[in-house]
Amino acid sequence: MMRTVTLPDQTAVPALGQGTWRMGEDARQRQQEIAALRAGVDLGMSLIDTAEMYGDGSTETLLGEAFAGLREQIFLVSKVYPQNAGRGRIERACEASLQRLKTDHLDLYLLHWRGSVPLEETIEGMEALIQAGKIRRWGVSNFDHGDMEQLFRAGGEGCATNQILYNVTERGAEFDLLPELTKRHIPTIAYSPIGQGRLPPSPALSAIAARHDATPFQVALAWALCDPTVIAIPKAATEAHVNDNRRALDLVLTAEDLAAINADFPAPTRKTRLAML
Repeated sequence: MMRTVTLPDQTAVPALGQGTWRMGEDARQRQQEIAALRAGVDLGMSLIDTAEMYGDGSTETLLGEAFAGLREQIFLVSKVYPQNAGRGRIERACEASLQRLKTDHLDLYLLHWRGSVPLEETIEGMEALIQAGKIRRWGVSNFDHGDMEQLFRAGGEGCATNQILYNVTERGAEFDLLPELTKRHIPTIAYSPIGQGRLPPSPALSAIAARHDATPFQVALAWALCDPTVIAIPKAATEAHVNDNRRALDLVLTAEDLAAINADFPAPTRKTRLAML
């Protein structure tokens, strides 16, 4: 059974979704990628994250093809370039994404990272898109603690989530950002939750994987999913990889397991700048 995370408007979404960065860029992989995405939805991983930046729109076009006839089963997330997040431009960017995705609305629309457009203007645009029925809710991505404070001062109480780089090797957000989001009941979407498949060697992950008949990557993903406020969106371009990711949700890490992971990948003891890809 798929565990869920509750958004501020009380909508429950899958705790484990699917990322799509660099999908749709190689025609030779297209059918394999579509099969993987659809297999993930069948497994309950129906939160799909994309962005207008990915492949200059080609990823969104792939998703429009992959989910033809399945739109009602999908919680669809896309992201807008910072330079497109201003008055007038955000409406055009959103409409272009909708056309590529072959849908009439996004379930969640994120500001991909902070740019030069005033936050007040982006918030105004997001709220107008909600009123127009183009999006259901909005949020941000790659916002650090100070960025979130400025967002709230700019009138951004409607923010539904913050999508950040978060995994066992990138835990800086735990120092101040994650506690602030939790206090405000704003879930975190963790992108690259297994470090793009390039985790450093870890005796803890290897030993835990052996005990649970799993892989170190599954253990790392299960670690990210231990936090009930975190939604993880690993990318998988094959059905086998999708199945591997889904099995991570069923791993139950013990207190001993978590202590060992903390020993190999210590929690932050001071403020560091939020990492991003």
